[in-house]
Amino acid sequence: MNLKPVKSLSEAQLKSGLKLVVADGLSAEAMVVFTSGTFLTAMAIHMGASNFQLGVLAALPTFTTIFQLFSIWLVQKFKNRKAITAFCNFMARVPLIAIGVLPFLFTAETSIEILIVMLFLQHIFGDIAGASWNAWMKDMIPGSKLGSFFSHRSRMAQTLNVTLSLATALGLDYIKKHYPSSEIMIYHLLFLAGGMLGMISVILLLRTPEPQASRIDGNMLSLFARPLKNKNFRNLLMFNSFWSFALNLATPFFAVFMMKTMRLPVAYIIGLGIISQLSSIVSIKIWDRYSDRFSNKNIVAFCAPLYIACILAFAFAATPGNIQTMLALLVAIHVISGLATAGINLALSNIGIKLAPNDEAIAYITAKNMFVAMSSTLAPVIGGLMADFFVSHPFDCNLHLDFIGMPNIHLLTLQGWNYFFIIGGVLALISLKLLQQVNEKGEIRNRRMVIYMQTHFRSKLRANLGCNVTATLYYPKTVIHRIKIRRLKLHQSYRKSA
Repeated sequence: MNLKPVKSLSEAQLKSGLKLVVADGLSAEAMVVFTSGTFLTAMAIHMGASNFQLGVLAALPTFTTIFQLFSIWLVQKFKNRKAITAFCNFMARVPLIAIGVLPFLFTAETSIEILIVMLFLQHIFGDIAGASWNAWMKDMIPGSKLGSFFSHRSRMAQTLNVTLSLATALGLDYIKKHYPSSEIMIYHLLFLAGGMLGMISVILLLRTPEPQASRIDGNMLSLFARPLKNKNFRNLLMFNSFWSFALNLATPFFAVFMMKTMRLPVAYIIGLGIISQLSSIVSIKIWDRYSDRFSNKNIVAFCAPLYIACILAFAFAATPGNIQTMLALLVAIHVISGLATAGINLALSNIGIKLAPNDEAIAYITAKNMFVAMSSTLAPVIGGLMADFFVSHPFDCNLHLDFIGMPNIHLLTLQGWNYFFIIGGVLALISLKLLQQVNEKGEIRNRRMVIYMQTHFRSKLRANLGCNVTATLYYPKTVIHRIKIRRLKLHQSYRKSA
């Protein structure tokens, strides 16, 4: 096991390294499934966490991002990103194992305060490792393979996430039904299993080759200031920060909303999450292709409105009515949000790496992560603090039809988390204006991407169904003819360029 970086990677070393990075992603994803998300929320609610404490738990992954500054200093000092990443990831897994073994060491139940402190330590070391890992991957993976590799890695990780989440949710519901007194113990065992899987990830990282990093000149503050002086990257920081604030005002509380307000079982919530994951898995290959063909900015501009619509739709999901209608709406929301988040996450990750100069990648990516983290941290904490106020100040919107002798129609009830879904959706919509200020190489008009997608989808239908699929548009024949010629020429030009 060689910890020293090499000047350049051979083809065999690169191929082996990419396989190890994928395996590391799978083991880390399994750890995340067991120790975060819906299972962590369910554990915290079972332990009696308040709305503020739920907000703190949601904010922890982003609040600790400020510690990524230490990663810049460590990389400057030791010039060994593999050793830094592996050591800090090891230290990040120790608190997870500690949470898992606490009930076996002490008779008293673990308090929510201890859980928060342990996760705080875990995220500190995880963020330091993450910044170093990003810079390592930037140098290791060729730019031409960046989008396709990470979409492949993400697709495999999401497939594992779906399988583990479903199996764990079914097992957890069985325990809650037949052995309710053992529920808290199961949560601790999940943390223990997650910590051990995280250690496997560390071993895989130690075996992954690292190319020699470029020399980083300047102190930590001057390095951190450089991305801010880059106008284009500064525009990306402004958009990404505003977007993250808007989303984190609402999305961290989806599971809480479904548990507390809708009274849905954990298995239902995990099932909806799996639907979203499957939608994401199916669509990420499409976004990977369009990311290489068009630009990441085009993908964000296309997917973001879809995701915003899903956030706003959550405000209507708990409207009193038929349970089947409510579940159907939730399924539709999760299918569309899965499709949209796959494109958004891939594009935002790629554009940050793409706009960062090779010799200063760690400083640029760390700056991006920190600005996004600050806005992402404020949002759920504000949400947790204000949730109790909104619970006691409900708002009902009804359509009065008394004058024509018809009963009133209930349109919307806002109470508690619903307020944040509306506010978050509106703020996210406003943030898209900032995206227009970001310039990316290879960017084209978004309309051209939509036309290509329609043409490509239609050609796929023709190939699969063996028939001519046409749209019945009520336009003059000359207009329809012109549209068809334009799309055909555009499709042919992209086929040649590919």
